[in-house]
Amino acid sequence: MSRLSFEKRRGDRPVEVRVSATGTASVAGTPVLRAPDEDIHDAVLNHLQHLATSHGAPIRATIHDDAAGCLVPLEISPDGTTRMTGAATRLPAAPGTVQPPQGVFGPPPVMGGPGAEPVAAAGPAPERIPRAASGTVNFAKPRPGSKPDAALGPGPELVLGPKPTPEAEPEPIPPSRFDAIAEEMLAEVPVGETSDGAQVWTAALGRVGDAVRDGEVERAAELASRAVAKASGALGPRHPEVLHLRELCAYIAYLTGDPARAFDLSLDLARKRAESGDPAAAYSNVRSAATAWRAVGEAEQALRMGRELIDVWTALASKPGPAAADPRPLESAHTRMTRLTARAAAADA
Repeated sequence: MSRLSFEKRRGDRPVEVRVSATGTASVAGTPVLRAPDEDIHDAVLNHLQHLATSHGAPIRATIHDDAAGCLVPLEISPDGTTRMTGAATRLPAAPGTVQPPQGVFGPPPVMGGPGAEPVAAAGPAPERIPRAASGTVNFAKPRPGSKPDAALGPGPELVLGPKPTPEAEPEPIPPSRFDAIAEEMLAEVPVGETSDGAQVWTAALGRVGDAVRDGEVERAAELASRAVAKASGALGPRHPEVLHLRELCAYIAYLTGDPARAFDLSLDLARKRAESGDPAAAYSNVRSAATAWRAVGEAEQALRMGRELIDVWTALASKPGPAAADPRPLESAHTRMTRLTARAAAADA
């Protein structure tokens, strides 16, 4: 349960990020390195994306952007998606000074000084934050229909032009089943997939969760396997409750240090979910299989598993659904296959 507890604690505390007016930045006290021509804000976002990728979950961050004079709460996903989790607030400026909007993380700062007209308050944060053509994130965009500030110019193309067509909401990407099972195990009251199997699932999950919390993961694996056998005999091998319990077995196998078994169970579940016409659940199982696959270090074994994974993944991504809408993880899997191929060739040389 140490991994689960760590993820839960980490999710409760945003990472502190500081961007100075001189073009330097730090994430949780660690200096952010950037390429010679890279904007410091891009470097910060890339750094946070790498953190999210390494943890396999979105990273929440609080950006103290001295360059823009604002405080911005963000969430960065492993695939690079960035969204605001709250409204940006201005950092206090020294009285009688003008702080130019040099940065890109937030709205323009307050124009200080006696008699100055206050800038209109920022509107509600957008659900998603698009990147500009240069790749930077810019939260200081006048809003259509808002009264332009004199210092920013009249902006007739926004005030007089037609309102932009709102972008369609992207299809939500379901979490991996490993993540979902972990959340269910932390819940006070476990729930089942269906009403006829809820009693079996609730009791099984409670016993397995107790064993895991006591550090008895081998016993947890045995209890989960027994629950699958019992439910399969009573409900049938393809019943949603049985598939749900098999996901529990896969996750427990991953916790016990058996990623190959976790991989086999998850990929088999992905096939069954796809065959039953549930691409979202199938993709969740594919992502669990990918998590287990990345825990396999032996190159030849990982290559064999990777070929099988990518075959199922590619077939799923060729049809409409969340797998097709989320191409970057599959690209990352191909990249790992290239590295594994090189490692295997070097070992044979």
